[in-house]
This record gives sequence, structure tokens and C-alpha cells, in this order.
Amino acid sequence: MKMIWCWALPALMAMQLAHAAPGVTLVDDRGVTVRLDASPARIVTLLPSLTETVCELGGCSRLVGTDRYSNHPASVRSLPKTGGLDDANIELIASLKPDVVLLALSSRVTDRLESLGIKVVALEPRTYKDVQRVATKVAQILGSADGGLRLWQRLEAQVDAAAKMVPASSRGLSVYYEVDSAPYAAGESSFIGETLTRLGARNIVPTSLGPFPKLNPEYVVRADPHVIMISQRHSAAVGARPGWDRIRAVRDKRVCAFTSEQGDVLSRPGPRMGEAAQIMARCLRDAVTAAAAASGVAR
Repeated sequence: MKMIWCWALPALMAMQLAHAAPGVTLVDDRGVTVRLDASPARIVTLLPSLTETVCELGGCSRLVGTDRYSNHPASVRSLPKTGGLDDANIELIASLKPDVVLLALSSRVTDRLESLGIKVVALEPRTYKDVQRVATKVAQILGSADGGLRLWQRLEAQVDAAAKMVPASSRGLSVYYEVDSAPYAAGESSFIGETLTRLGARNIVPTSLGPFPKLNPEYVVRADPHVIMISQRHSAAVGARPGWDRIRAVRDKRVCAFTSEQGDVLSRPGPRMGEAAQIMARCLRDAVTAAAAASGVAR
């Protein structure tokens, strides 16, 4: 009996330790295995989409700092702002004593943070599939067994509902989506492009050009899109660009100008992608109405 107890004691102790500190182990987007001793109580996020994902999954109260661009939900606006993608304030982040920092794969501060002994998880959603994967991993970090799956299912349902908003007369319209006036565009392979495809639109920027290529402005003129989606800030000058007055989207007043608030929703691959799909669906729906009105005035 005594011999059996001696053999059983180590196994029993191991089971008790495992129960007391289950920890979190995951592989991030670098392919690095990250081990957290427990679900983190203090989190810093350095990407708006990650901030929004943490909050959507019920972890907002664990955030102790974010990047300067994180502004949703409203509660995160009062948190310490640690900089941007290229100029994160290492000292400030360290002073917040985070259990983990969630940041983009392209962040330049990963090595520096890890050299200070700070746990880092790199997650960068760029496509629908990425958003699903990141939601699952953030839920895992937060200790939520199926939170990521529930979030993804809700997003899918919202995008499907947005697609039903688009009338048959708006389907198949060619679209130029501008993300920056350089101009940079959202191509078919980007998460924005994927949404447009789900809505029945035809992107003038094919997958072969990459997710967010810089275009020659003449490319857009030659493509002659039915609809232009652009920021409100740059929309007024679209017709003044060389040759752009010949584009039918400009000529027929099918230019959707998004506010800065809408721009935040549209540009972040995360929990508000369903809302983004609704914004784009309204644009496609209203584009037909605008063109019909313009045609009536012409007659």
C-alpha cells in the first residue's frame, strides 16, 4: 500500500498543479509557440483590429494600453496610448506590466519587447480566413472555449444579410475601392475585396496585383469602374484628377464617400466586418438609384 502511494503521489501533484495553472499555449503568426502561465489579466494591444477583437470577446476590462489608433469601443479611448506600428513606446509598454502584448506580424518592436521578458503574440488578420483564425486564438488567450467560433458565425451571418441588401440591378457592377490617394487600392485578395465579392461586385483590381497595390492612376481610368468607393476627405477632388472625369462612376455620380468613422469600420479586419459589409452594400444599392436620377436630369 505504501509503495502504491509513493508511485501515485507525483502523478497526483502534477494533476493538482495542472488544475491550478492551466496556462495557455498557442502558435502565433510567426510560427512561434507562446506559453502563458495563465489567461492574462493585463493585455496591451498594438493593432486596432486586435483591440476590437479582445473587447468583442469580453476582454475589454483586461486591456491596460493600446496603440494610438484604437478608438472602439469608446471605453478604450481613455487607456494609455503606446504609439503606432513603427513607433511603439517600449518604455511605456513595459511600465504597464502586461502579461502579454498582442501586435501585428509586421510590428518592429517584437524582438525588443521579448528581450525585456515581455510575452508577445503576433497576430495579423488580412483575409476572412485570417479573421476567423485570429478570433479563435484571441478567444483561446482569454480562456473562452468557443468565443471565437461564435464571433465568426455572427460575422458570416451579418455579411450574408448584407449581401441580401444588394438588389439584382447592382450585382456585377465594377468597383474601384481606394484605400489611399497615392492611389492604393483594395484588390480582390484583400479582406475588403473578399467582402465586395460576397456582395456580388466585380473588383477592377485582380488577385494577381496583390491585396493592396499602388496603381497608376491611368489604370483606373482604363478600367472605367461603375462605382468608386473612397474616403470623404478625397472624394471632392476625384473628378479633378487627370482623365478621371471620363470615368463613368464620376460621370454618373456613383462615388461613395465614406466618413472617417466609416473608414475605421471598413479598414479593420475584425468584429465589425459585418457592419462594413452593410456600408458597402448600401453604396452598391444607392449607386443604381444615383445613376437613374442623373439619367433623368440629363433627359
